[in-house]
Amino acid sequence: MKISTKGRYALRLMLDLAEHGKTGVVALKDVALRQNISKKYLEQIVPMLNKGGLLRTSRGYQGGYMLAKFPEKITVGEILRITEGSLAPVSCLDDPVNMCERSAECITLPLWEGLYKAINEYLDGVSLQDLLDNYEKKGADEYYI
Repeated sequence: MKISTKGRYALRLMLDLAEHGKTGVVALKDVALRQNISKKYLEQIVPMLNKGGLLRTSRGYQGGYMLAKFPEKITVGEILRITEGSLAPVSCLDDPVNMCERSAECITLPLWEGLYKAINEYLDGVSLQDLLDNYEKKGADEYYI
């Protein structure tokens, strides 16, 4: 499994909003500048996160974006599933029911299921707030993902 640029940038966008959106909406151009990400690329990611229920949009002159939930309620797993789709390490685990004709006798299936479970449990156990708190503990001036 490899997280794409879309997934990494979505996480950076959400972290930026969690950090800078405490008092209201944040303009996408400001996020783009702080994160050194193309505004056009962010504009492709925003609809996915909005449709996934993680963002709120405010239109107009003072418009922008804010988190739809508190940062401690948004997990890295949610963000990556919205932007990446399945986090399964092998395609036979993409669907809730394994349709692989070899699944009954597959000697490696338990390995992949265990890895998939570990990935989901880990990513669902880390919230945006956890990442921000960890960053603040380190006292760093910038964060990179």
